[in-house]
Amino acid sequence: MVFLSFVPFYLTTSPSIRGEKITFKKVSFPPAPEIFEPTDKVLVVRLASDPKTLNPALVQETSSSAVIDSLFSGLVKIDPKTLEVKPDLALSWEHSRDGKIWTFHLRKGVRWSDGKPFSADDVVFTFQEVYFNPKIPTPIRDTLLVEGKPFKVEKIDNYTVRFILPKTFAPFLRTLTVPILPKHKLEKFVKEGNFLSAWNVDTPPKEIVGTGPYRLKEYIKGERVVWEANPYYYEKDPKGNRLPYIKTKVGLIVPDPDTALMKFTVGEIHLLGIGAKELLTLFVKAKEKPISVYDLGATPSLTFLVFNQNPHADIPKYKLKWFRNPKFRWAISYAVDRVGIVNLVYGGLAKPLYAPVSPANKWIYDPKLFPPIPYDLKKAKQLLEEIGFKDRDEDGILEDPQGHKLEIILLTNAGNKEREAIGNIIKQDLEKIGIRVYFQPLDFNNLVRLLTTPPYRWEAVIIGLTGSVDPHFGRNVWCSWGSLHMWYPLQKKPSTPWEARVDQLFEEASTTLDPERRKKLYQQAFRIIYEEQPMVFIATPDELLASWNFVKNLYPSVWGFWKPLYMYLK
Repeated sequence: MVFLSFVPFYLTTSPSIRGEKITFKKVSFPPAPEIFEPTDKVLVVRLASDPKTLNPALVQETSSSAVIDSLFSGLVKIDPKTLEVKPDLALSWEHSRDGKIWTFHLRKGVRWSDGKPFSADDVVFTFQEVYFNPKIPTPIRDTLLVEGKPFKVEKIDNYTVRFILPKTFAPFLRTLTVPILPKHKLEKFVKEGNFLSAWNVDTPPKEIVGTGPYRLKEYIKGERVVWEANPYYYEKDPKGNRLPYIKTKVGLIVPDPDTALMKFTVGEIHLLGIGAKELLTLFVKAKEKPISVYDLGATPSLTFLVFNQNPHADIPKYKLKWFRNPKFRWAISYAVDRVGIVNLVYGGLAKPLYAPVSPANKWIYDPKLFPPIPYDLKKAKQLLEEIGFKDRDEDGILEDPQGHKLEIILLTNAGNKEREAIGNIIKQDLEKIGIRVYFQPLDFNNLVRLLTTPPYRWEAVIIGLTGSVDPHFGRNVWCSWGSLHMWYPLQKKPSTPWEARVDQLFEEASTTLDPERRKKLYQQAFRIIYEEQPMVFIATPDELLASWNFVKNLYPSVWGFWKPLYMYLK
């Protein structure tokens, strides 16, 4: 059993091990999902924490998006099977030869989840009044700007809209997956100047209105979220049944992964993302349970350690000087035992990470660009000594040239067992080279607040980001002006020449139509980030999904579920 926890399970060919009914599966997509019928049986999933907001324009973290993603639709959507753009609220579109003018033809008969009709007015409102409104700090705007400029959205008629771009914009069509918002519900908040309080976590669920397959029925803080099928949702199966098949879903809010696993093994949760530790526990506890475990391979997720380099942050200035020195960051990078972390924390079900690109993103990833960084404590300490750190009072802790002790407060989100384990490993290794680490896990939403809002009172954090197929959609992380530019967000102008160069490369890539040229531009940008180490990348986990076998039409991937509205319970 212990051996299995350290070997990727797909290397094991037996579908049954020592009597347990745990079936290992690689996902294969059929030409079409099985046609079934609507069911009143309830699907139960796990939510790792409470949402921070119910407003899709203000979401910056997965705890919120996990709750509201299924409530809204975009003009287009991405097929996880092919990664191609497919119609959603827009049924078809065409563009001018130079790619600057796009015309979209909207679906007729679509209704919001309160029964009100959807029209071109909602599309114009979403972009012109919300996403491009300078008074609304929406992170979505970062992905929509073309060379820092918004595009213009015009209503042609009730079911036709025109987008006028200031310049050719390669990822334009993929940007239109962003949620379309109801003008009749949110316009008053925009006009009154209190949009930031609209659709907060205390808003009655019936007030949250979207065009997605579900609507919010109930939210009880710290306990559960209940979704019910949107009775007005447009999509139907080939037999004319209105989708989704599953009419009610429940999300149990279970921050502790061990508790979540216990609830899964007794059948209180039906789908659960798991790691190596949970996989081993399933072998021990599941016994004769009819459970399937899907291997989805490397994820686009990035787990990393990042230091606060924001000169406006409420932390000691001498620490800012440390953190802004690339030699300091490289010293820490050499002190991170990535291979050990992969084996000890993830049970081998992860990949060491050295750069801001996961192997899951086959379009961009090239291991030759990002040579492995060896675990070398001697090299780490040498670099610290080169920039003036010495143990001047011989107490085992280094001091900088001004006598300040090399002490760091390291944070992560409480309840994430992998990150807590990583933090303890890094703490031990850094202390071996004379760095005192105060490691403190915090509630996830409080941690996000520290990272994203003034006075930015944090020093170092272990956290993760979910990658995207097109790097453009991560530019609010990688570009200096971005709201999620973790180490120093929302810069008025780039604080370093290398950040200015990354900005330039991302901008050029966004206006270059040649895919090969775009790939090379992004690779150059990511190579610069690798060389500067503003984030010390640690690992990218493999994704495993455990499911009870009565969940049918289940086709998961690291990019999302394929045809999730056809999922049913038998």
